[in-house]
Amino acid sequence: MSTNTILEVKDLCKTYIVNKRQNNVLRNVSFRINKGEMVAVMGPSGSGKSTLLYTVSGMDKMTAGSVNFCGKSLADMNDNALAKMRLDDMGFIFQQMYMMKNLSIIDNIILPAVKSDKKSESRRETLKRGQELMHRLGISEICENDINEVSGGQLQRACICRSMINDPQMIFADEPTGALNRTSSDEVMNELEKLNSDGTTIMLVTHDAKVAAKCSRVLYIVDGNIKGEYNINKAQPLNQRERGLNNWLMEMGW
Repeated sequence: MSTNTILEVKDLCKTYIVNKRQNNVLRNVSFRINKGEMVAVMGPSGSGKSTLLYTVSGMDKMTAGSVNFCGKSLADMNDNALAKMRLDDMGFIFQQMYMMKNLSIIDNIILPAVKSDKKSESRRETLKRGQELMHRLGISEICENDINEVSGGQLQRACICRSMINDPQMIFADEPTGALNRTSSDEVMNELEKLNSDGTTIMLVTHDAKVAAKCSRVLYIVDGNIKGEYNINKAQPLNQRERGLNNWLMEMGW
């Protein structure tokens, strides 16, 4: 595994048994993601996109193959070690913006840091870091709000803050803009682009070519297999990137 590689996946398989029938969701998937990349995973509904994200991040167990994250083999880790790795070294953003209803926005954001022993700091220091992240993402004004008192775009930006609170090596995002309107989607993607430009590695699942065009690379998955890979020229204007990506997706059968 290269020192520049943060995630390396080889011959990954994931099989579910449903009603005594074998369902092969992932079939011999191999790829790698380097530090500082923002990689999108696209494909038809039911192609295995989310399963891939959950399996390579240790949320779901693989059936066969190998996943190495920061030089550590997920297959060799027990449940406690995987949970600690997800808490300390990974950040997660989902389409459904899960947050604790009985906590304020800021308390939701700092909760992973409170639960982690990665940093030796006081609660006041943790709170200050959470507030700084909220300021960075332009949502300081909702700090003490309940989660039902903010817009969808604000809540998703709060979820980004939560994903960053433990300074993760990598963020995994499953349709992070899927529940948002176009304006909120653009705002959230702009924040993810800023995080990526600051050096945060991101892997995201999306069905939106406009979102994927803001990434550096696209993996296209069909029936549990990666059928193609598209490199995006970030020097081009967004509309050119999106047009080129759409043309490639059509060639792939999108």
